Amino acid sequence: MDRLRKNILITGASSGLGRGMAREFAARGRNLALAARRTERLEELRDELLAANPGVTVAIRTLDVDRHDDVFTVFRELDDELGGLDRVIVNAGLGKGQPLGTGYFRANAQTANTNFLGALAQSEAALELFRPRDTGHLVLISSVSAVRGMPRNMTTYAASKAAVASLGEGMRADLAKTGIDVSTVFPGFIRSEINENVKKVPLIVDTETGCRALVKAIEKEPAKAYVPAWPWLPVSLAMKVLPLSVVAKMT
Repeated sequence: MDRLRKNILITGASSGLGRGMAREFAARGRNLALAARRTERLEELRDELLAANPGVTVAIRTLDVDRHDDVFTVFRELDDELGGLDRVIVNAGLGKGQPLGTGYFRANAQTANTNFLGALAQSEAALELFRPRDTGHLVLISSVSAVRGMPRNMTTYAASKAAVASLGEGMRADLAKTGIDVSTVFPGFIRSEINENVKKVPLIVDTETGCRALVKAIEKEPAKAYVPAWPWLPVSLAMKVLPLSVVAKMT
């Protein structure tokens, strides 16, 4: 992509994929706006990034994406502080959940609310900045699990990420004739805090490898990207056509 996105906002940046992507983008000389709930971890990350990359600017804000009004306020503040955001990465999310009907509705509802309504609020806030300028890159972090319905603890998580993917496709259709680009990224199994306690995860890669692949894919600004492409692009294609009973055994 020949368009340089210099000022990048990442939500959920205090840990996991958000933290890893921040390190990769800072190493590429990008200015960062980082938002997350855990202020101390954001401060630690900011100090680390500035020490390793003294030429970049790093702005931070405490943000719970479930507080929708705060999303709009924080996005505007960070946009002002960096002199205009070029890319927003909607990354904040939850991975918890339990099989439906087992008494854990609140956990499932929280996951659905954060992963979808939180993404909706972030998308709205980003596009309110991008539309008047007719430029910008909005990135939605979905999941390979969004390709099909998933069993057990992943049922609600996968459904919420499928909703995020559908949201991204709708925005791409709506913005097709504008200067605004929308990418939906489907990470496979990348080690992060969401899955750090899950021991047996097939085809998993470490955080650094996964985040490097994420940033490489995002920089190309595709409509959709499965990351890492090997093996998750062919796996995702197989998941779409395999019997559901087979797909269920893959998780």
